[in-house]
Amino acid sequence: MYQQMIFVNLPVEDIDASRTFYTALGYSINEQFSDESTASVVISDTIIAMLLTKEKYAQFTKKEISDARKSSEVLLALSAESREKVDELVEKALAAGGSVAGDTQDLGFMYGRSFDDLDGHTWEVVWMDPAAVEG
Repeated sequence: MYQQMIFVNLPVEDIDASRTFYTALGYSINEQFSDESTASVVISDTIIAMLLTKEKYAQFTKKEISDARKSSEVLLALSAESREKVDELVEKALAAGGSVAGDTQDLGFMYGRSFDDLDGHTWEVVWMDPAAVEG
């Protein structure tokens, strides 16, 4: 059965620093689709973050490239299998140089935290109680 994938393309200032940041979170780099201007970060079998230098990113758009430290265009959300996994990923991000992007959200049935990566892109990490999803 075909599984649709998502490739999230993000402009970054420093490919090497970004590689280090994302591998510190436990993700791997697919070297087949990476070079000096691109890093293909494998988040899961169906989620790939394509980190591109701003020069490379500009080849794919005629629009101005926003500075994610100053404005927000997208919030990237990842699911986690438990509250502990939410905390684990966010703590790894903070230890690798990321910053807290908002307050912890604890609604009992749902728990989430968020961080900004080195370039200001906001990643939310959320756990939801499977019993609450089932209704």
